[in-house]
Amino acid sequence: MIASRRSRFNFSLQRATDWAKELGRPLLILEAVRVGYPWASERLHGFLIDGMADNAVAFHARGVTYLPYIEPEHGAGGGLLESLAADAAVVVTDHYPTFFLPRMVASAARRVPVLMESVDSNGLIPLAATGQPFTTAYAFRRWIQKNLADHLDGFPLEDPLAESLPAAPVLTSSILDRWPMVPRTRLTEAGPLLARLPIDHAVRVTATRGGEFAGRGVMRGFLDEGLAEYGDKRNRPDDGRSSGLSPYLHFGHISPHEVFLEVMRRERWSPEDVAPPPNGRRAGWWGIGDSAEAFLDQLLTWRELGYQFCHYRPDHEQWSSLPDWAQATLAIHERDTRDHLYDLDEFAASATHDPLWNAAQTQLVREGTIHNYLRMLWGKKILEWTEHPRQALRIMLELNNRYALDGRDPNSVSGIFWVLGRHDRPWGPERPVFGKVRYMTSANTARKVPVKEYLARYRPGGGER
Repeated sequence: MIASRRSRFNFSLQRATDWAKELGRPLLILEAVRVGYPWASERLHGFLIDGMADNAVAFHARGVTYLPYIEPEHGAGGGLLESLAADAAVVVTDHYPTFFLPRMVASAARRVPVLMESVDSNGLIPLAATGQPFTTAYAFRRWIQKNLADHLDGFPLEDPLAESLPAAPVLTSSILDRWPMVPRTRLTEAGPLLARLPIDHAVRVTATRGGEFAGRGVMRGFLDEGLAEYGDKRNRPDDGRSSGLSPYLHFGHISPHEVFLEVMRRERWSPEDVAPPPNGRRAGWWGIGDSAEAFLDQLLTWRELGYQFCHYRPDHEQWSSLPDWAQATLAIHERDTRDHLYDLDEFAASATHDPLWNAAQTQLVREGTIHNYLRMLWGKKILEWTEHPRQALRIMLELNNRYALDGRDPNSVSGIFWVLGRHDRPWGPERPVFGKVRYMTSANTARKVPVKEYLARYRPGGGER
């Protein structure tokens, strides 16, 4: 388990159980966490360990052998997969299109002595189905509207472990002595474990607990209390009507298939319902409530647009992936005078002249997230207050990947590059610094949406950092 870290609605786990039953071989689930990856911190490790604790409970209840391994120092986990694969018939893992995971899977496939399969559980639309990256949400939305019906009958099983499997394997002492399994009690109370790891201890855990059980609770709470007002209030920072699901989707603690099914169950929708012709529009296609339509557009169109782009564009985190018009207009204005300039440390410390920007950065540092509407403003101002747009890109990626629970993700990569013109169009009038890239200001944002309570809540220095 490297991306779909859950016991339910999991194509990778389902494929592994199918192999176990077909071959009459026992199933072993390995979930390992490295310490040497970029931005490794108490925050990210803590969220992952919460998920491991939930998995330990779920797999123990099913009688499945589960090996949760946390690397105590960089490189200590080397050789674990090869040693396990020496006695295996097949290795199944997750396909994930960004961060270091594609390189890690490719390297592992060269080293293991058996068949290794990488399985896509990322979204409702298989990444291989489109055959191309999409440059706009409108074009991708039209494709979804034309083709989604072909994929609605191929959802993962709710419980891939429901049927009996061959007897659980017994791990040898040679494995466990070198790569010890973390006991469930230490996973549940992870503070002492985190303190000993060689990771970034300045980026601390947040109040948001990770894991499959917590993710499902957040989903149900949102659908019970927040979905009805999502369409009207999700862009209002004072109201806080976002779903809160992004970290759980990012770490694979909850499946987009499960979220989709739960929304549609509550909306009493079925695949047989007749939909209008595909037109690329955001609303009116599903025939469900306006807020549910708005939420599905985020879950399906915008989230999966990012996954598709990362899958088909290896340069998805590089300047070259921006549309030609955006590269050209930013190049024309790269030497424009900036009224304010800040460096990475000043941005990280919420030390700009702009109270609303500072509040958004403070939320990111404290809670590992930024209100979805203000995240756009956050990026636009970094572009405006740095010496060069390429420097702005580096700073956005660094801050997002270091602090955000849903950083290092195709969806957040899309959000950052949207600031620079990806999945957008040229806008007029042409402006200094921005050129034809969409422009935003804090003053206009504060006039459009209520931010008074947000500013008070996230005043820099007003709480734990």
